[in-house]
Amino acid sequence: MPQTQFRVASFNVENLFARPKVFNFQDKSIGDALLKRIGEFRKILNKTSYTTTDKARLVQEFEKGDPANHKPPLKNYIQVREDRGSKLWKRQNRKIVGVKANGIGDCDLTVEFTKARFSEIGRENTGKVIRSTKADVACIVEADNREGLKRFDTDMLSSKYRYEMLLDGNDQRGIDVGLYSKFPLGGIWTHMFDGTGRSKTFSRDCPEYEVKLPNGESLFLLCNHLKSKGYDIGGTANARRKRQAKAIAEILKEYDLKNDWVVVAGDLNDTPHSDPLKPLMDVPDLYDVLALQFPNEPAKRWTYHYRSFEQIDYVLVSKPLKQRFIEAGVERRGIYKLDQLTANDPDIDDETQYSTVTRWTNAASDHGAVWADFTL
Repeated sequence: MPQTQFRVASFNVENLFARPKVFNFQDKSIGDALLKRIGEFRKILNKTSYTTTDKARLVQEFEKGDPANHKPPLKNYIQVREDRGSKLWKRQNRKIVGVKANGIGDCDLTVEFTKARFSEIGRENTGKVIRSTKADVACIVEADNREGLKRFDTDMLSSKYRYEMLLDGNDQRGIDVGLYSKFPLGGIWTHMFDGTGRSKTFSRDCPEYEVKLPNGESLFLLCNHLKSKGYDIGGTANARRKRQAKAIAEILKEYDLKNDWVVVAGDLNDTPHSDPLKPLMDVPDLYDVLALQFPNEPAKRWTYHYRSFEQIDYVLVSKPLKQRFIEAGVERRGIYKLDQLTANDPDIDDETQYSTVTRWTNAASDHGAVWADFTL
């Protein structure tokens, strides 16, 4: 029997794969503080000439930290990898005791984030969410690499998806956006190089994937993970997220949204009426599926809770898909303490997490998965 409808989903899997340890705190302010220290460490490390004070600071931050002020050594969270010899550190009995380089020019190195070990139960819970969405095509946010997507599909999803794709983007931590699809892929375009010099437009990428649907139509999916409100070193996150929203709006000008089947999906890290997302949300003939499903009930659209219930995850669709829209929803049962979060708010429906989500470390994610059905 021919397929008569299809489902698109978007899910920030968060802890599906090995995540940098610096992002693995339930209290995000701890990660914020560590990232600020790492940023300052890298600024010193990249100097062309090190002073005596610079060298002492590098050793102190990386090797020792400041236990009295609850500042662990950065070596617990980052690695300094030297590709051509060991020219940065002075070592004694395997401990770093000084800096022998006079500046960054003496070294060939990269700073990499140390990955945390993931929970097997968390992997299974993430698989439950993906399976429960029953998506034919899914934008997967915060995946490591294409091989990881394939392995997870084989191990945890019973080879549900024949096709997977992920382009390694701009994020040095390996937090990228990828795609699962039951249908063949056509063209693939990247925007990881958009921008100038070191100022790349997208924190990860805004890949465009062409998916060949069973009825012969091409579905164009733009997967996104915009700049987070958290980890905002320098207070530039809102401005950068707005630039990214403008850039997506510019990419959409290449399409005829009155006739082409286009989806913008992912974690946009802001609410629908926020100023940073306005350039994208104001694009004509682009519609939020959760607003279509719950036009008068915005409280039902939430996908994330930190201090309040917010919608920050989206499936936005062009006019032809709006005309074929059936229904949409959010799968939230992978969120830790979902029952407690929803119990005391009269505007929010009571919900209960999976019985296997017993602590935040084995939650599927702190995001819900957005899904939407369309007729073919």
